[in-house]
Amino acid sequence: MAQKRPKKWIQQAIKKPGALRKTLGVKEGKTIPVKKLQEAAKKSGVTGKRARLALTLRKLRKGK
Repeated sequence: MAQKRPKKWIQQAIKKPGALRKTLGVKEGKTIPVKKLQEAAKKSGVTGKRARLALTLRKLRKGK
């Protein structure tokens, strides 16, 4: 039997909003350049996970 997914998984996935921006050194109010996200996504650890999630969420937004 399939497991039920939480309805608001995105809100639960982002534990510390703004942490990726702070790590990458991008000022608040500015968008993080895609090139920087792609470079960070190659890293291991928490920073890499956050960057990969940001790229995934970016893809979800394209439909709008």
